[in-house]
Amino acid sequence: MILNRQKRARVELPSLEKFVRKVKRELRLDGRELAICLVSNAEMARLNKTYRGKQGPTDVLSFPASVEAAYGRASSNSLGDIAIAPMVARRNAKRYDRTLPVELRILILHGVLHLMGYDHERDSGQMERRERLLRRRLGLE
Repeated sequence: MILNRQKRARVELPSLEKFVRKVKRELRLDGRELAICLVSNAEMARLNKTYRGKQGPTDVLSFPASVEAAYGRASSNSLGDIAIAPMVARRNAKRYDRTLPVELRILILHGVLHLMGYDHERDSGQMERRERLLRRRLGLE
């Protein structure tokens, strides 16, 4: 499920929903649920400050349902939630010479990997390698 709680960036929700289904199939997460919320920069800045202690908006934040859910050992079918700031994504897309739809897909993939327990800040490149492989498989590079 994708909720659009921002108004500044035009986003095609059906195509993003289709991409989420594709990611779930690729990662063998069929039957697992996750929610994605597209938020304003102000809301993302609040979340970033509250949960990471960092100032300003970031592009994506992931909130695993639980440690057990991240590793597939929970009784819940929920992996967790992902917040994405489309206006930050738009700025990043321009910087990397990508379209906003491609950037949003990259952020969805990145967020799902975090929900699965990957952590690029601590894993010696494991998440980055997995993400690059998946980007190629999913047509994002």
